[in-house]
Amino acid sequence: MSVKIITDSAADLPKELLQTYDIDLIPLRVYDEAETEYLDGVTLESTQLLQKMREGEMYKTSLPSLETFQEKFVTYAKLGTPCIYVAFSSELSGTYQSSVVIKEEVKETYADLDLEIINTKCASLGQGLVVLEAAKMAKEGASKEEILNRIAFLTKHMEHIFTVADLQYLVRGGRLSKVAGFIGGLLNIKPILNVEEGKLVPLEKIRGRKKVLGRMVDIMEDRGKNLKDQTIGITHGDDLETANALKALITEKFGCEVFIVNTIGAAIGAHTGPGVVTLFFLNEVE
Repeated sequence: MSVKIITDSAADLPKELLQTYDIDLIPLRVYDEAETEYLDGVTLESTQLLQKMREGEMYKTSLPSLETFQEKFVTYAKLGTPCIYVAFSSELSGTYQSSVVIKEEVKETYADLDLEIINTKCASLGQGLVVLEAAKMAKEGASKEEILNRIAFLTKHMEHIFTVADLQYLVRGGRLSKVAGFIGGLLNIKPILNVEEGKLVPLEKIRGRKKVLGRMVDIMEDRGKNLKDQTIGITHGDDLETANALKALITEKFGCEVFIVNTIGAAIGAHTGPGVVTLFFLNEVE
């Protein structure tokens, strides 16, 4: 029996890839200021959320409901399907921890549940690229052990480099001090951040949007390996023009041919705001 790959909506994969590779998606929850609950990518699309944020609406997010995890895990336990849940970083969400708790509860009734839960320490398409490769391997008939070994490599070597158009969302989310946000706005300073061990870590501050993209490509050159042969991920906060500009710079410099470019999901976008641009690649290849 082939391995079933499960992930959550923080992976920000295009819907057509989810369908093509039969990836089972668990949506995170998003709440507006009126406390209306939405399911990421199901009852709320990121383009809707980002437009509302431009108009001043603020959102908060929550992990999937425990009932959702339970229903999903029980279904696969009854089918006897071997599964791998490739989860959002535990440093950025309680999703991973909650899924582990529910797994143990389900095993009390279904002792044969064959489920591995992976804390990717990744987010957005960094997580998504891991999920996609795992799903491709599963579709080709790879064993669970082979897939888990590959996931371990990918999660260890996945780079996340990103910038935001407006610092206010990082400030409101506690990522930057109000003073830093104010100064950044005055001087057109844009932060470059990355993910280290699952946490968001600031790298640099660059003056001007165009210079930021060039610097992101420089960081990619410093850290990346065999970039031409990789699938490169780019997500954006409803700013396809900037995402395509970054893609063009990467293509020109490294000759990369395979890209996944997608609008960032609602759950991630609620914290980054419109105009975020994020770049994903590997710093090592097998």
